Amino acid sequence: MRNPLLPLAFALLATSAMAKDRATLRYSPPPDEERPVVVEATAGPQGGDFALRLRFDKLPFGQECGNRCANATLLLDTDSSAQSGLKLPDKAAETGADLAIIVQGVRDFSGGNGESYLRVKVRRLDGVRTVDDGELLTELDHRRDSDRIHIEENIVFLLIDASNNLPSGRKVRVVYHPPGSKALEATIPGMLSGSANSGNVMIFRRGGWGKAPQGGKRVGTENK
Repeated sequence: MRNPLLPLAFALLATSAMAKDRATLRYSPPPDEERPVVVEATAGPQGGDFALRLRFDKLPFGQECGNRCANATLLLDTDSSAQSGLKLPDKAAETGADLAIIVQGVRDFSGGNGESYLRVKVRRLDGVRTVDDGELLTELDHRRDSDRIHIEENIVFLLIDASNNLPSGRKVRVVYHPPGSKALEATIPGMLSGSANSGNVMIFRRGGWGKAPQGGKRVGTENK
C-alpha cells in the first residue's frame, strides 16, 4: 500500500534543501515613514552573480514618491570575515562588508522631461570607513540594464556580478540596516560553497522567485 505521507515528506525535504541556498530579511517600517523602504529582501548565489529580490512597501520610484523615493543599501560580506571590507567601530553589523548595493529612485533631467528611473550603484568596500568611500564597480539603470534589473511594481529583481576579485568564502553575510532601526543579518552560501551553480536559486522576469510560469523568461547568466 502506498504511503500518502511520502510525497509530502519528499516535498518538505526539497523545500528545506532549497531554503538553505537563499535567505530572506523582513522589516516593518513605522507608519510615518515617507520614503519607500525594503520590507522584504531575499538573496542567494546564482552562478557568478548574487541574486536579490527586494520588495518595497511602495513604488520605489516615479511620481508617487516625488523627491522622497527609494534610497536603500544592502551589504554583502562576501567572505563572512571582519578582517576584510568595511571598517566600522563598535563591532557594527556592517563591519567586514565587501560589497554595497545601493538602490535609488531618481529622476533624469538630461532630456528636459525629468524621467524617473531606478538606479543601482555597486561599490567595493576594501578597507574603507564609509560606503561612499568605496570603489564604484558599476552603475546600473533599469531602462538599459534589463538583464540585470527587472521591476514588477514594488518588487525589484537584481543580479549583481560577483566576479570583481571580491574576497570569497563558503558563507556570505547579508546585512540590511533600515533607517532608525537595528541592522538585520542573514547568511547565504558563498562562491566557494558549491551552491552558486546548483541551480536552486533563480530569478524570473515573471512569476517572482522560484519556478517560472508557462512562458516566463528567466533572467540569469544564460540570457546575457
